[in-house]
Amino acid sequence: MKLVSRLAIVAALGLAAPLGAAHAQAVSPAVGKALQSASSAAARGNTAAATAAVNQARSAASSAHERRKVAEMAAYVYTRGGQFARAASELESVGASPRQLAPLYYRSGNYAKAISAANRAGGTDMQVIVGQSYLKTGEFGKAVGVYERLSRSNPKYLENLAAAQYKSGDKKSYLATTERLIKFDPSPARWKTLLVDLKQEKMSRDAKLALFQLMDETNNISNPQDFAEYAKLAIVANQPGVAKRALDEAKAANAIGTADAQTTALLTAAAQRSAQATAALPKLPQTPAGFLTAGHTYMGTGDWAKASAAYTKAVAGGGAQADQARVQLGIAQVRAGQAAAARTTFGAVPATSPYKDVAALWSLYASTRRG
Repeated sequence: MKLVSRLAIVAALGLAAPLGAAHAQAVSPAVGKALQSASSAAARGNTAAATAAVNQARSAASSAHERRKVAEMAAYVYTRGGQFARAASELESVGASPRQLAPLYYRSGNYAKAISAANRAGGTDMQVIVGQSYLKTGEFGKAVGVYERLSRSNPKYLENLAAAQYKSGDKKSYLATTERLIKFDPSPARWKTLLVDLKQEKMSRDAKLALFQLMDETNNISNPQDFAEYAKLAIVANQPGVAKRALDEAKAANAIGTADAQTTALLTAAAQRSAQATAALPKLPQTPAGFLTAGHTYMGTGDWAKASAAYTKAVAGGGAQADQARVQLGIAQVRAGQAAAARTTFGAVPATSPYKDVAALWSLYASTRRG
């Protein structure tokens, strides 16, 4: 989220509008004419001409009032040109308020001064500058404190709070905040922020596959690289049918090309192994491992009822694969429109399981669905 924009700075300075007649009358004609020229040139984006006009006005200024007006115009010109440190220096020279200076310090990278000025100025907008400055300087705990206070009165700051918590390494609080955000706004864009962050985390192969399945479910796989990673994970995790479904859908949506060798190889491998898995269904052993494989195969064919039945048997059999089966059972239930049952299934994943985090995400998603 870009919270401290150039327009916000200009507005904070009170210099967004060109000089008017009233202002021109408050200074000598020589100063007023030069300032008007500076304003017009800056508005056109001609920083060099605007700076020259400011220097001309400075040479003609003879009173403290005129020198202040020249400094303010210089700050406006430098701000328009992206020279924020020079703009701040101009305003410092005439004793400008902390509220005017804080945004310029922030944009110039002088975060210590930005924090100090914003705290002196007070107000919600200034506290946003404080929080963003702490993020820039790596003081994530302090940023968390700022956004915790801001989010109590306005939920729009939950996004900033989540970002600060994530960078501080407090994954538990980050997930809790994100849960509040998604309940407030379960749009694909909101899910994307969360899932793209978590995709970078270290997790087991099967947990990451479940994360990719959630990315797919929330329409957050769009580039060929992610589709390729998703398909490779699914094939290696003994779910070639899931890989085939994902690649077929991506191909139909023109999200992947078919001319490159890697994509062609993935499509071929997924199709062949999916067909082999379907043919092997009658021969699978009636064991937890066999039921798990059957569930994977039915997930690939889109038969959620049979997938749920197979995964339920795999869960009942216990063993090391039980939690993986629980997560996949919950996913099948979500896709079958059984959101309440899915939440119960995801909730049964133990807190110590390597699947707990991804199960919690799927449970959160299920809470936004009917059924």
